[in-house]
Amino acid sequence: MANRKVDAAVGSARSRPVAVGRARRERVVVVQQKATRQRAAIIELLSDVEEFRSAQQLHDLLSAKGSTVGLATVYRAMQALTESGEVDVLRSGDGEALYRRCDRRAHHHHLVCRSCGTTVEIDGPSVESWASTVGAAHGFTGIEHTIELFGTCATCRAAQPPTR
Repeated sequence: MANRKVDAAVGSARSRPVAVGRARRERVVVVQQKATRQRAAIIELLSDVEEFRSAQQLHDLLSAKGSTVGLATVYRAMQALTESGEVDVLRSGDGEALYRRCDRRAHHHHLVCRSCGTTVEIDGPSVESWASTVGAAHGFTGIEHTIELFGTCATCRAAQPPTR
């Protein structure tokens, strides 16, 4: 699975999210990652986190649990997990990488709340068909795409004051 990169304002008052391209992988290199207690702690934390989070936020959560995992270790682990397809990555409005371990590794899309970061994994069969059709119409093959949808979840919408 190729990296997913999206400009997103998840959980902040940053600029409105705008989709950007996904990097195409020409070849896959599998690197055996050393199993360490630090890596295990990061993977366990990712299993408990539903929203996209930055490496700094993940480090802060680990520290709050009493872990001594260093920030550089978190960054290295997140890079390796992204490259292996075990986590998805979005880009914040200021370019910061935000990570989430998804329930499925097969191709999928995300519906993300701009306010709280709640994320729902979604399928888009009509999008898959549309992407192939558009590519073929222009003579392209091997079409890849990334589509992330952003909005306000029902919980955040209910918490907002009514508009007039």
